[in-house]
Amino acid sequence: MKRALTIAASALAVGAGLLAAPGNGAAASPASAASSASASSTIPAYTPPPLAWGTCTSKRLQDAGAQCALMTVPLDYARPRGAKIKIAVSRVLHTDADYKGMIAVNPGGPGGSGLNYSVLGGSIPNGVGAKYDWYGFDPRGVGSSQPSLSCNPNYPGAGYNRPNYVPNRAADRNWWLRVTAKYARDCGRSDARALLRHIKTTDVARDLDSLRRAAGQEKLNYYGFSYGTYLGQVYATLFPQRVGRFVWDGVLNAKNAFYRANVEQNVAFDQNINRYFGYLAQNNATFGLGRTASLVRQGYYRQLRLLDRRPAAGGRLGPDELTDVLQSAAYYVYSWVELGQAYAKLVKTGDGTDVLAQYAGPGDDNGFAVYNAVQCTDAKWPNQQRTFADTRRTYAKHPFLAWSNTWYNAPCLTWPAPARNAVTVSGKAVKTPILMIAETYDAATVYSGALATRKAFPTSYLIEGVGGTTHSGSLSGIACTDDTIASYLDTGELPARAAGNRSDQQCAPVPAPQPTATAALRARQGASSTAVRDRMPADLRAGLQEAQLIGR
Repeated sequence: MKRALTIAASALAVGAGLLAAPGNGAAASPASAASSASASSTIPAYTPPPLAWGTCTSKRLQDAGAQCALMTVPLDYARPRGAKIKIAVSRVLHTDADYKGMIAVNPGGPGGSGLNYSVLGGSIPNGVGAKYDWYGFDPRGVGSSQPSLSCNPNYPGAGYNRPNYVPNRAADRNWWLRVTAKYARDCGRSDARALLRHIKTTDVARDLDSLRRAAGQEKLNYYGFSYGTYLGQVYATLFPQRVGRFVWDGVLNAKNAFYRANVEQNVAFDQNINRYFGYLAQNNATFGLGRTASLVRQGYYRQLRLLDRRPAAGGRLGPDELTDVLQSAAYYVYSWVELGQAYAKLVKTGDGTDVLAQYAGPGDDNGFAVYNAVQCTDAKWPNQQRTFADTRRTYAKHPFLAWSNTWYNAPCLTWPAPARNAVTVSGKAVKTPILMIAETYDAATVYSGALATRKAFPTSYLIEGVGGTTHSGSLSGIACTDDTIASYLDTGELPARAAGNRSDQQCAPVPAPQPTATAALRARQGASSTAVRDRMPADLRAGLQEAQLIGR
């Protein structure tokens, strides 16, 4: 939701700060073939200058043997000779002689940093990842890309003990309207404000195709998580002939981007937090919060009222901060035990320090700035009257996230750059198989959206984590899912699709952790204390969650 990086806004096309020293990596030759005609006859083709690969500043990337570069692309692809920006890129080259090509990774957001994800190949079972050149990148405006968008690092809406999300008091409502509108104005005055008209998903998709060209590849292979699945859908719509092997995990329904998707989330997150309350009740011997989900839920809303009157943790933990922290339990199962222990300590003793430790607070706003810049302009948003009417209607039955999500997205009500009509996504021209993964009760990208995307892309194949609540949980050690990913990336083939509007393959979900297991055992085994062990390194899993919580 809030990011812990520190990145300042910079001017267009400034000097590189990504490389520690010049490297010996040879620049890739661009692909000779032109982009697909379907990309749009009004947008001229663009091939970036050769990339000067060098040593990365990140020790994580250095240890993985990665190389880094800055890719120069147009600010506006309709004016390829105009102003330029730079996209931060990393790569880890293949080590297996059975070379499959390049594969780019996006962790989600929008606004998530993907630079470290060139190391994802080691998480693919059976050594298949070693057959690819893996590329990570910070999308335009993000992280080490230049310029990096920042509007107000001390945005009060990401601070401590804020006015209650639920605007029962006029003063609370007016505060949120005022600070969210000011944040939008601050973005319009940012040093990187030139990005605001050129940071739509279509722009990022064209950056991806520039990366394909710079790598000298005929096809783009791609692994997208969360919002990254929407980026993949837009790319496949613009460049269907360039689609190679695409994996989409946590599939967004493009038809609902983005306002309607947020309304759907409000319902789904409320349902998932109730599932978490059920888990706490089932493990009442450990947490002591109540023997039924209903009792735990009642206790939660009672706690919100108490914090509204008297914030905990030295006045820094109010009802909003508690909601923000527990939201991650409705996203993923990975930290269910730790969250439950921190919350139980608050309820039983009034000590909210452990809860507050899991709240990021103010600081760098790069992810939030880019999230708004993309989402507020990718598609048109309704006005305040309709937004509040929808929120009140949802809150009446599904209160957990309704007002929180409304205020999080409220900068879109007064955003300083124009919105466009949403992209009409279509996979009818795509000829290659696409692998999709979704859990049944994923709240961030609801399962019905995966089914809608399966329908829109006739060559796609959907794995369902049956009964699961985790968002973008692939490579968590579920062999049924992970082995299918590896086989697909190795061969490019998938089984025949099932008939009807349903998933094609049913796998176990990411399992909930067992609270009786020791913390050391849970750390070793990742997702849970069962025999399942997370294949993804902890820093990459945490990076996914950071990127995805930006996008709610």
